Amino acid sequence: MTLQQLKYAIEVAKWGSINIAAQKLFITQPSLSNAIKELENEINILIFERTNRGVSLTVDGAEFLGYARQVIEQSELLEKRYFNSQPSAQHFSVSTQHYAFAVNAFVDLIKEHGLDEYEFQLRETRTYEVIDDVKNLRSEIGILYINEFNAKVLNKMFKENNLQFTTLLVARPHVFISVNNPLARQKTVMLEDLEDYPCLSFEQGEYNSFHFSEEILSTLSHRKNIRVSDRATLFNLLIGLNGYTISTGIISADLNGPDIVAVPLDVDEEITVGWISHKNIRLSPLANNYLQSLKRVVKNL
Repeated sequence: MTLQQLKYAIEVAKWGSINIAAQKLFITQPSLSNAIKELENEINILIFERTNRGVSLTVDGAEFLGYARQVIEQSELLEKRYFNSQPSAQHFSVSTQHYAFAVNAFVDLIKEHGLDEYEFQLRETRTYEVIDDVKNLRSEIGILYINEFNAKVLNKMFKENNLQFTTLLVARPHVFISVNNPLARQKTVMLEDLEDYPCLSFEQGEYNSFHFSEEILSTLSHRKNIRVSDRATLFNLLIGLNGYTISTGIISADLNGPDIVAVPLDVDEEITVGWISHKNIRLSPLANNYLQSLKRVVKNL
């Protein structure tokens, strides 16, 4: 087993594709495939499952890469200490459902640590992809919510993929609406109050199950539905069409401006937002720093 093989495996996990990883590493695809197969034969586990759509980590592979990352980190520290090499760029990636507070914490992480060189990734994405990113170690942290409706399905996925969920906050549902919406003047909103307004939600692609919805009460039918793929578009439509979406009530005026408000929704529901990470794999210092920033942001908001 060599450090080069470990770096190769980490790169394949990052991109979910041997072909793309080979391009990034400036080697041929057959050479990279052979290197990975030799590594798997040597350690006697299957690191990646190969499909027509790319590769994904096995449970054994995820555990192995957790150790591999630590080995690579330690080797880089040795190089910097004894060979006077330049510090390598710091790497960190987080995948999240569409939460402004996750972006706030990401901004704070970068500002607070003032790194001269880094390669960070923030992926606001679909629910299934948040789970898949953490499963395959493309991200150390995934941020999403569970509630009574989706908990059985999502907890089953967490268990099957050796992931753990840690609670960040428990919130009562709110509707996000424009300050000019007539409902903005109410202390609370009933479901029947919303019937004449467009309901906005985030589309989930091929995994468009009710259980993967980012909004609670996803099984309810609405006369007016609009699905979007990004947060900026959703907020623009909230303002332009007097639409609404259901979320936690935690909103950042710094990022979203003063034109959106949160009004409590009168339903007997709770939203538990938390983060997922791999069991038995140590989080990097940057990941732990991000979680601390996340807790502070949520507390302040």
